[in-house]
Amino acid sequence: MRKLLNTLYITSEDKYLSLENNNVVIWDNDTRVQQYPLGMLEGIVTFSYKGASPALMGACAKQRIQLSFMTPHGKFLARISSLEHSNVLLRRTQYRIADDPQRSCRIARNFIFGKTYNMRWVLGRTVRDHAMRIDTVKLNAVIDRLVEKMPLIAQAESMEQLRGLEGNAARDYFSVFDEMVLNQKVDFTFDGRHKRPPTDNVNAMLSFVYVILANDCASALESVGLDAQVGFMHTDRSGRESLSLDLVEELRAPVADRLVITMINNRMIHDKDFDRHTDGSVMLNDTGRKAVLKAYQTHKKEIITHPYLEEKIEWGLVPYVQAQLLSRLLRNDIDEYPPFLWK
Repeated sequence: MRKLLNTLYITSEDKYLSLENNNVVIWDNDTRVQQYPLGMLEGIVTFSYKGASPALMGACAKQRIQLSFMTPHGKFLARISSLEHSNVLLRRTQYRIADDPQRSCRIARNFIFGKTYNMRWVLGRTVRDHAMRIDTVKLNAVIDRLVEKMPLIAQAESMEQLRGLEGNAARDYFSVFDEMVLNQKVDFTFDGRHKRPPTDNVNAMLSFVYVILANDCASALESVGLDAQVGFMHTDRSGRESLSLDLVEELRAPVADRLVITMINNRMIHDKDFDRHTDGSVMLNDTGRKAVLKAYQTHKKEIITHPYLEEKIEWGLVPYVQAQLLSRLLRNDIDEYPPFLWK
């Protein structure tokens, strides 16, 4: 259980929530684990399959406390909120900003600043930890170019300018991505990002983990009342969760890319875990998907210090904290969206 930004997170999958004397009580079977006064909370997010009592749900609705239910793997299920705490005003603000290119750009550039900053640090850690096994001159040159782009991204005034800077930064980063593959080089060569379709094992892993991460971000956004389909940088498209893709940008490198590199270098995945098709595409097979999902769920339980909150949280809660911060920006509770800046 963690309380962040006045939201209580129940991350264990076997806890039950009930109401007692205007407190939310967390139970492990018949054992009372902990309790919190409802008056201290703005929201509750539970990843437990056991759910909550009707009395607690009613009290949350009455006291304008959002109660969100997720699967243990992070898929959004449902949310309970009162009519007085309706998300209509939040979503109307979101839609108005999405229709305003200048206001959208001011938010989107923070996503891309976070993305570029985190790509720089992923490469920097590789230089620091594996200098004897990589081309440090090549990586440091890319790091310098990413650092040069960051102030330009922070000052971008148009979406066209921002997309151009983001595209150049991503190309620079992926031009040296293969340097981070230290083991199994024959089976896991990487000559650039190919997504439709993936044409090698590394791209197949990246595409799969990006989809998982996007699903987590969509669930996080829905849990705070935002519309995951209406983004600020990614435009509207039927069936596409554009705001989720916006939020994914800053988390790609520290979450997805590092997981892929770690699995390859630690031999947690092998060439036999992929299928090759006649059209040239390469996809994870069932064994490979299970291996990646297992590693991803393990990674989500690792503890980090959130750079903005300066509190220790699980990696798996990062999208939820960022979604909360975004909703606070739209409610004018904070002046600027603070991207997740990993070190």
